[in-house]
Amino acid sequence: MFRKQLSWVLLFLAACIVLQGVGAVFALREAERQVVRGRIASDIHQGFVQLSATKQHLRAWVTQHKIGAGGNPAAREALLNEMHQTLADLANLARTASSLGMDRSDGEEQTARQEALHVLGQNVKTLGDAVGQVKTLPADIPARLGWDTLSEVFEKSEGRDLRELIGQSIVRERAAMLRERQAADATLARIRWLWVGMALSLALLALGATVYFARALRRPIDELARGAHKLRQGRLQHRIPLNGQDEFSDVARSMNAMAAALEMHSQQETEQRHRLESEVRERTSALHEANKSLQQTDTRRRQLLADISHELRTPTTAIRGEAEITLRGGERPSPEYREALQRIVAISRQLGSVIDDLLAMARSDMETLSIVHQTVDLSEPLADALSQASALAGERSIHIDCPVMPKGTVKVMGDGQRLSQLLLLLLDNAVRYSHSNGTVTVRWERSTDFPPMLMLQVIDQGIGIPAEELHQVFDRHFRGSLARLHRAAGSGLGLPIAKALVLAHGGNLTLQSPADEIRNTGTCVVLNLPLLTRPVLETPQKAQT
Repeated sequence: MFRKQLSWVLLFLAACIVLQGVGAVFALREAERQVVRGRIASDIHQGFVQLSATKQHLRAWVTQHKIGAGGNPAAREALLNEMHQTLADLANLARTASSLGMDRSDGEEQTARQEALHVLGQNVKTLGDAVGQVKTLPADIPARLGWDTLSEVFEKSEGRDLRELIGQSIVRERAAMLRERQAADATLARIRWLWVGMALSLALLALGATVYFARALRRPIDELARGAHKLRQGRLQHRIPLNGQDEFSDVARSMNAMAAALEMHSQQETEQRHRLESEVRERTSALHEANKSLQQTDTRRRQLLADISHELRTPTTAIRGEAEITLRGGERPSPEYREALQRIVAISRQLGSVIDDLLAMARSDMETLSIVHQTVDLSEPLADALSQASALAGERSIHIDCPVMPKGTVKVMGDGQRLSQLLLLLLDNAVRYSHSNGTVTVRWERSTDFPPMLMLQVIDQGIGIPAEELHQVFDRHFRGSLARLHRAAGSGLGLPIAKALVLAHGGNLTLQSPADEIRNTGTCVVLNLPLLTRPVLETPQKAQT
């Protein structure tokens, strides 16, 4: 069974990898040990060299002091301290070397090292006392006498010649250093060959297992692949010739049984399909025509109902709001009632125009809007839209902040009623999708570029629009996820109609929403309209869009 064989091979490879890891840990520890031994041997050798050099410096200082050529006592103390510190470091290194078993001569090397350190230690103490009493020689005393005295102190200690002792120590430690370096090199070479041998062994084992399984699996896998390919081509009568007792034979028997069942069902399905095809062909054409007619009728009906519900809702709400505000409270002066009635009449006139447009759209099955182009002072449509939107804003406790647009300062070529409808749509959207007690800000400015443009912004503090939905806001009947959560009612026609009105006046309409960075931070609608640059005839020009 291939499963059992593969499991044993994988276990064997895993054991080889574990053994390789254990060997790696051992090799690393041995390499680290050899590196430490080599460093200690080098430090001991360097210590003896440094002690000899420091001693020569101290001797030069004493000679200079005796002949009266100077000699700073601080320099003397520094040299003596350096010799003491060097001896202390050598003693510590000697103990470490002994613990690591670096002595290769049955302890003779360690004994000689300890004896040298002892003699040198006594000499340094003697030097410290002698150097502290050094004085400048009088002129009548021969310099040779002072030199002989110094030589006795610097070169003899406990009957040993210090120069010979230090020289032997340096030679001995250099030999020990070279020996440890050679041992480290030999160890690294052994580790390298060990790693190479283990890697080659593991690679050969893996290669052997790969070759074995590749040969053993090639035939059954090829047969299964060939059988699957023929079954995919629809040749259900094909059978896979594998009759062993392994896993691939079990799969082959299952696929053969499945092919036999599919072949039988295919024959039954073919007979039934031939009977049904004739009936389906007879009814398909009739159903297709009927369905197409019903879809067209339903689409026109849905669009008309959506347009009617959206376009009638805003003026109706404005009329109700004007009436409720007028009737609220006690008696008012007649001029206030007259102003309220005049606003209601203006809204009713606009409502009638909207109804005419919707009826025209219903009769012609086209989204047509009648536009009369003439010179319009934009301050009047803006004032009308603000007046109507204030009623809805008052119901929701929303404040509309808009700077006054002086009359005669902003003139465009367009339809005043349609511009009022456009501005009301933008304000209505901002109010409906704002939070209670929020603020809707209206800003406008004239550009100094050519041709001159008016940029009007309607900024709310409402729910905002996600960045992934901004490119769909002008699609007919589209409503974003946040809009549906905030307000279930709505047809998704406000912004498409506003876009059509803006294009009919030669402008453009864009939306910016910080909601693509921080949710629920509001929306900014930017309206750009071309301004008049020269006088025009006041003859109205009617256009269709």
